[in-house]
Amino acid sequence: MRKFNITVNGKTYEVVVEETGASSSPATAPAAPVQTKSAEPAPAAPSAPAPVSVPADGTTISAPMPGTILKVNVEKGAAVKKGDVLLVLEAMKMENDIQSPVDGTVVAVQTSKGASVETGAPLVTIG
Repeated sequence: MRKFNITVNGKTYEVVVEETGASSSPATAPAAPVQTKSAEPAPAAPSAPAPVSVPADGTTISAPMPGTILKVNVEKGAAVKKGDVLLVLEAMKMENDIQSPVDGTVVAVQTSKGASVETGAPLVTIG
């Protein structure tokens, strides 16, 4: 048996791995968190934005890919023109400008700076 420390999302786990032959079934052991000293503390996870009621007659701009919101350039009630940068989404270490596809007024902002979003997550609604 061999012991390994594995770090996932800033949390370290000690795992024991047993080497088996080709005819044996794999052995599994539950992973348990291990307290280790870190040079720097793990960043706090951003809180999820509060649910927002959105009117059905608006244009909702969704996340084109998973990533982290770096900047939110608009707020509810702001007038926007087609092509205005609404927010900046970081994905794969690249900053992507999310632009308004239409002219209008921001009806709702469904995300916040620092939030992690998945593909298709609603970001901003323009009415």
